[in-house]
Amino acid sequence: MNTEIKEVKSSRAGDSYYKIKHSSGLNIYVYPKQGYRSAYAIIGAKYGSVNTCFSLDGGEKITVPDGIAHYLEHKLFESAEGDAFTRYAETGASANAYTSFEKTCYLFSCTDKFDESFEILLDFVQDPYFTPETVAKEQGIIGQEIKMYDDSPDWRVMFNMLENMYHNHPVKIDIAGTVETIAQITAEKLYDCYNTFYNLNNMVLCVSGNVTVDQVLKTCDRMLTPCEEHTIENYFEDEPYEVVSPYVEQSFPVSMPLFNLGFKEKPEPLDEAELAYTEILLSALASPTSALYRELLDNNLINNTFSYELFEGPGYCGVLFGGESREPEQAAETIKRYITKIKTEGISDEDFTIAKKAVYGDIISSLNSVSNISNIIADYHFNGNELFTYIDAIANAEKADVEGRLMKMLDVNNCTLSVVKNDGEGGTQ
Repeated sequence: MNTEIKEVKSSRAGDSYYKIKHSSGLNIYVYPKQGYRSAYAIIGAKYGSVNTCFSLDGGEKITVPDGIAHYLEHKLFESAEGDAFTRYAETGASANAYTSFEKTCYLFSCTDKFDESFEILLDFVQDPYFTPETVAKEQGIIGQEIKMYDDSPDWRVMFNMLENMYHNHPVKIDIAGTVETIAQITAEKLYDCYNTFYNLNNMVLCVSGNVTVDQVLKTCDRMLTPCEEHTIENYFEDEPYEVVSPYVEQSFPVSMPLFNLGFKEKPEPLDEAELAYTEILLSALASPTSALYRELLDNNLINNTFSYELFEGPGYCGVLFGGESREPEQAAETIKRYITKIKTEGISDEDFTIAKKAVYGDIISSLNSVSNISNIIADYHFNGNELFTYIDAIANAEKADVEGRLMKMLDVNNCTLSVVKNDGEGGTQ
């Protein structure tokens, strides 16, 4: 297989990047930014916390413990020679990694010595080193991380919501797993997951900033080991449309109650247009310029922590509104009442225009950040979407398109409210 390079241009954004199918099987995106001093690289596998039951090339179904994708992320930085972070310290790069529901990513940013840091990244993600001793050592470290998140009210209010939203889907399970599930992780299971999901054909590399295509490919040609493409099948239990229950509450030592109001949506892949319409819709509904936001703020039901987001992935999709509130139940009822009203009356021309300009401005301004560029392109790649097509979809959106999405979403009879507040009792109700 030869390396294929395609330039992707946007007259609207006044920018371009290069999409490359490397001979190794890896999908690579290079987004040069002239005049920038910094560079940012991220490599990710389409493998997250929800991928706990799978098969390879039609083979037997494999089930692994919850939290293993996050565990693998931690262990991959280690090698027989030492730790990748120690190597990064010598180049001066700032490195990190994260695991989400649907992907695991490794990244670094730098202002010089890009080639050296880039080589470290491509080296350690292709060189797993798991032994029974090193795996056992990590259990205590990740166990402490799990307990730390259990003590985080922001984390608990979100996962209580997800547990109350989903009957069977593993998106309701903490990304890091539990102390009990990580105790079941072995070196052999880590290698099973690595060999399945860390195939270069199941990964993406995005580089942006002070770099050139030739510079990136020179290192890739030397460092990447070609991989045979395989078929990965992920399995999820059937998930009812309805939420588990409409309310969950947990006592926590917080100065002000927190709430997450989650609307369970049908899990269907969103193309660039549907994603654009949804983002404009949510901005029109709940951004600081919206009538709902002003009503909530005027009635002292929210503060500047209020936020909203669309979250979606394999087999799950939802919309979340949340933040601090002295009266979380009243805030949730106000949101639901406003959604019902706007479904009847429609979105005003003014709200649509403001929201469309805001969403368009946000995505265009994100092109000034090398980290935003690479992160967005990586996300879109795994979802089968393309950045410039999404920008065009925002620019071409009509109010009728956005109202069409509204009528398919935000069922006020299929949502759940999660509250964390200091009532002195404790426990989850």
